[in-house]
Amino acid sequence: MAYKKWIVRSADKEKATELSEKFNMDAFIAYLLVSRGFDDALSVGTFIGDSFVSVSPFNFADMEEAAFCIGDAIDMGEKICIYGDYDCDGVTSTALLYSFLKDEGADVFYYIPSREGEGYGLNNAAIDKIHEKGADLIITVDNGISSIEEAEYIYSLGMRLVVTDHHQLSDTLPRAEAVINPYRKENTLEFRDYCGVGVAFKLVSAMYEGDINDIASRFIDLVAIGTIADVVPLIDENRAFVKAGLEKINNSPRMSVAVFKAAMSLNDSKKVFSAGDIAFQLCPRINAMGRMDDAYKAVEFLIDEDEESCKFRLGQLNAENSHRQETEREILEDVERQISERPSILNRRVIVVSGNGYHNGVVGIVASHICEKYGKPAFIIGVDENGIARGSARSIEGFNIFEAINFCKEDLIRFGGHPLAAGVTMKKENLDSFTKHINEYALREYELMPAPSLTLDCRISPDYLSLDLVDSLSVLEPYGASNLQPVFGVYSLRIINITPLSEGRHIRLELEKKGKRIRVVIFGTPYSEFPYKIGDTVNVAVKVSKNFYKEKYYLSVQAVDIHLSSVDGDKYFKEKNAYESFRLTKRGDKSLYPDREVCAAVYRYLKACGGYNFTTDELYFRLQDKVTYGQLIFALAAFRQAGLISVEDKITLLPANNKVKLDETEILKTVRERLNIG
Repeated sequence: MAYKKWIVRSADKEKATELSEKFNMDAFIAYLLVSRGFDDALSVGTFIGDSFVSVSPFNFADMEEAAFCIGDAIDMGEKICIYGDYDCDGVTSTALLYSFLKDEGADVFYYIPSREGEGYGLNNAAIDKIHEKGADLIITVDNGISSIEEAEYIYSLGMRLVVTDHHQLSDTLPRAEAVINPYRKENTLEFRDYCGVGVAFKLVSAMYEGDINDIASRFIDLVAIGTIADVVPLIDENRAFVKAGLEKINNSPRMSVAVFKAAMSLNDSKKVFSAGDIAFQLCPRINAMGRMDDAYKAVEFLIDEDEESCKFRLGQLNAENSHRQETEREILEDVERQISERPSILNRRVIVVSGNGYHNGVVGIVASHICEKYGKPAFIIGVDENGIARGSARSIEGFNIFEAINFCKEDLIRFGGHPLAAGVTMKKENLDSFTKHINEYALREYELMPAPSLTLDCRISPDYLSLDLVDSLSVLEPYGASNLQPVFGVYSLRIINITPLSEGRHIRLELEKKGKRIRVVIFGTPYSEFPYKIGDTVNVAVKVSKNFYKEKYYLSVQAVDIHLSSVDGDKYFKEKNAYESFRLTKRGDKSLYPDREVCAAVYRYLKACGGYNFTTDELYFRLQDKVTYGQLIFALAAFRQAGLISVEDKITLLPANNKVKLDETEILKTVRERLNIG
């Protein structure tokens, strides 16, 4: 995993003390709230309050027009089509609005485009199918705001349109009876970061003539699921949606959710499902159906009221999720193979990897893995049989991937996205040009590439890691975007023991500081790939929770990141950037060149270790006080050319039969020439 720079939040301790006293709150929790920007009585009171408060739906422009239009369609017996989307937000939006309109007596059906065949949003072929079914009114959920031409086509066929969406606006709104979007200037909203199902809930709230709590009791679970899935900020009304939704999920779930819960908690009948459980267990299953098969089945699962039928449908979701995981694994293995065969891919500032037949539904997930592992913006692109390349990008904080793509728009057929995630479509023959141009942009616009970072809520002593801490932190839940689960930095711990778990797929560390010992689990890091050893002194970033086992709760401490305590992160990022800039521009200084003393230090360490089984970065961290990053890379290249080592998945020492003159290797001669070293 890429080395991350740790950024520790800070807070005004006086404000924290005042809030602690005012709300009779644990002082540590008050400190955490202030560090997250909740630094006055109003914001804290709103954040920790339990009552469900929902702003008026009529604060949205066009809401009254939408309610009247749909109400009239119901009264006139007109056929209504809900036009959804294939992701979890779109699926829950569709299920919510369909269920409500059905209960209101509407003649309603829904249409969800296929990810592979149709792509996102309205399209004319789908509109034709909807027209053939006799629809009079189309209501979009989670899409439609950019469908200018498609809206005109709807009206040309004699149908009408209501748009509900939460995506950013263009200069022109589509023709419609009403356009409901939180980003419209005409809204009288203070909070605007709703997802699609949040907007759909506002629409049904406007149409419902009873108490808002009645409509919430029926549908707030769907709102919570979609809100969690779409990773919108869990603050303000979104937080209220999710808190109320989790209460329904845990206490009075709909049949589909009850079946899901029973399947996921076989060993813990008392399990309380959190936002994280929904995010990592239910949402991926709903998304997988839209990615790999047909999102209709996900909608049918959510609205089904028969237990046996729900069990069958959950089985379908599980099967497609397994299919998604296998497909993702295959693509990730192929991407890693390409990187292994062409290490120069990692010397670029932006990673671009393509492959024939990569499934469009999972390339974004793979891009996230690659971005996280290597700490660089990453594009994973699939090429189809017609020579069309479609891909997804994920970026690091501080590198605006959308602006970078815009610089390369001449290479593209279409593109769209946000600063941290985007999608591109191009012809296969433009792949090399696109790769060249986006890396030129990164080199020109970013003298220093942003460092991958991890935000810590505070430094903490291992003595404070306890079940009492977990209970205190519960006031901050539910966790999600803009309100992440707290991460604490525990520094200068000595590794006492390392235990492989689950056949080596995970590990458990026993760590000690000043006589206090703690156990920390690291998930997803195989024992064979863990670069630290007993006796190392490390800093660990951790999350805390509790596990229920045999009628008792136990503290669970999970490592989010781990560093050698001796590492100078700023030095690492500066030196690595200097090395990569030299590879790209051929310009650098003498600090890149490994002289005889540096080469001897590196080789002595390799000899003492009998080779090296981990990444080059990890080797650098062991030698940071003796070499620069560039010196290490060029020394290793010289050793390889001189026949001293072989480098595949690990560094292996080879027999040195003759005296080796490293300064005569091709790589060191080239570096000397470019750096003007005599």
